[in-house]
Amino acid sequence: MRDVKPLLFKHGFPGIHRGQLKILQMNLGYLCNLSCLHCHVNAGPKRTELMTRETMEIALEFAGKYQLKQLDLTGGSPEMNPGFRWLVQTARTQGLHVMDRCNPTILVEPGFESTAGFLAEQQVEVIASLPCYLEDNVDAQRGKGVFTASIKALQKLNSLGYGRPDSSLTLNLVFNPQGLALPPPQEPLEAAYRQFLSEHFNVQFNHLFTITNMPIQRFGAVLLAKGQLEDYMNLLKQAYRPANIERVMCLSLLSVDWQGFVYDCDFNQMLGIPIAGRATHMSELLEGMPEAMTIAVADHCFGCTAGQGSSCSGALAK
Repeated sequence: MRDVKPLLFKHGFPGIHRGQLKILQMNLGYLCNLSCLHCHVNAGPKRTELMTRETMEIALEFAGKYQLKQLDLTGGSPEMNPGFRWLVQTARTQGLHVMDRCNPTILVEPGFESTAGFLAEQQVEVIASLPCYLEDNVDAQRGKGVFTASIKALQKLNSLGYGRPDSSLTLNLVFNPQGLALPPPQEPLEAAYRQFLSEHFNVQFNHLFTITNMPIQRFGAVLLAKGQLEDYMNLLKQAYRPANIERVMCLSLLSVDWQGFVYDCDFNQMLGIPIAGRATHMSELLEGMPEAMTIAVADHCFGCTAGQGSSCSGALAK
């Protein structure tokens, strides 16, 4: 797979600095039951990188020291990490709000059938990827049968109370565009998702997040192979909106890889762009966090500031 990183320093993204740290985002490993075309992590069934219990313990100590309120778990499929349940239970005991960035098909995979019930029991917010509400589009991006499995998983979550208007269990969905395109406006797309999924599958959810595909890892390699990387970068840069910089996720989030090293965001993690210009382990930051830390940027950052903007919580602006 060709490396796009050397090509991501041409356009000069403006400098930004971290504000108050609120969220610790933990990548529990690259193991996943799917290998999606748009995946910026290059996750898949053959990946072996998994966060250890020791690293999880350091992360929880870190969250406690800095009085963080949210733990954002991602992967791969974070539920496939053997320490996932221990981490969630311990974090909830500490009073942390836990978000699980879930590939919903994992909830109906053999051996993981009880995961949905566990998430409900622990009051975990589920952020489930469903890149379209049409079967052909989802299967084209994620693999044959993924749409059907995803719908079964969402129905299972609904049966437990997730996404219901009278329930405290939050179920949010994630949309990713296909090809060389920015996401469409989030609010009307959410309405279309809500109507179609309700009418055809009796599926309910709380909100839809639209997220721009990042030109890195697997998706970046595909763009390079097709000779489309520069076209995509120009699209992102031309749609740049300065106001979105004030809302990007890296201002209040710290990303931790499966080994415990920290980055300004999940995308920098995948590119190997370290925080503060050097490899820094989370354990080092237990001694103290530098103030007004400069955030490492490159041209992929235009993906977060193009159009409506894009973050882990969807569009940044209406």
